[in-house]
Amino acid sequence: MAQQKPKTNPGRYFEDYAVGQTLVHAVPRTVSGGERALYHALYPARHALYSSDEFARACGLPASPIDDLAAFHVVFGKTVPDVSLNAVANLGYAEGRWLKPVYQGDTLRSESEVIGLKQNSNGKTGVVYVRTRGLNQRDETVMEYVRWVMVRKKNLEAGAPETVLPDLKPALDASDLVIPDGLDFSNYDFSLAGEPHRWGDYEVGETIDHVDGVTIEEAEHMMATRLWQNTAKVHFDLTFRPEGRLIYGGHVISMARALSFNGLANAQMIAGLNAGAHANPCFAGDTIKAFSEVLDKAETAAPGVGAIRLRLVATKGDVQDVHNGQKDEKGRYKTDILLDLDYWALMPI
Repeated sequence: MAQQKPKTNPGRYFEDYAVGQTLVHAVPRTVSGGERALYHALYPARHALYSSDEFARACGLPASPIDDLAAFHVVFGKTVPDVSLNAVANLGYAEGRWLKPVYQGDTLRSESEVIGLKQNSNGKTGVVYVRTRGLNQRDETVMEYVRWVMVRKKNLEAGAPETVLPDLKPALDASDLVIPDGLDFSNYDFSLAGEPHRWGDYEVGETIDHVDGVTIEEAEHMMATRLWQNTAKVHFDLTFRPEGRLIYGGHVISMARALSFNGLANAQMIAGLNAGAHANPCFAGDTIKAFSEVLDKAETAAPGVGAIRLRLVATKGDVQDVHNGQKDEKGRYKTDILLDLDYWALMPI
């Protein structure tokens, strides 16, 4: 009897990647109002542009898009079976740009290119760098980003590949950002948006404590991770991390972004992702709080629209304890820091 080939997918290991390799990710997804409803049920998301078609139309868009991070999660989730199914950790992000809003009825798919490899000194793991693009049904790129993950080796005897480290920008310039067609904040309604603070009210170096906190629940993070069709084993299977199911890092990002509404209600659209680190693991029962630091500001060519660069820090401890020191003397994040995210947002001038 002929030996049958395996029909299941164990996921790629570090030795299965090669620089220049293109990964076409399976299962395109058509988004609907269901994504918005579930996103707003899972997170305290309240930004007006993503809540109201009428508010979005008053800002020059044809309708309310789905939240930028919801679109990110859909694109990201497609990549997991090919990039991070056997990952130890998702290490960082760079050069992320939102290029087109995603509307109900759009169908998203993902492709990634391997742009870097580095085996770790222990010989058991390595770091894989990929540039991912999310495309819609018209083959238009709606977003792109680089991320790097630590991936297990299956064959510890496999030789180390040549080290290739991509040359990545430490931060996007404001000129790299793409403003959605038609976006116009000239007649922006601050009362409906929820806060009076505009672009000119924020100063570089200012820190904003977002006050509120949310305790992460086991059921909610597993529902969210399934919603984005993220199949990473560490989020579901306790045998991989007996101390608890690891909370999907995107769940922490969305929770922190939603908390930032209190103080940044008018930072309506995310346009760029400069850098990001999941500093420490998050588990059910952790209470997330957040603060933001204003890093930079820039005008744009769109009427009434300014760009603001923000550092969003999520912590499971008291925010006041970490304002002035998120790292120890060796440069390592303190254990209370969950997320350190550097991004550009669009705000009315």
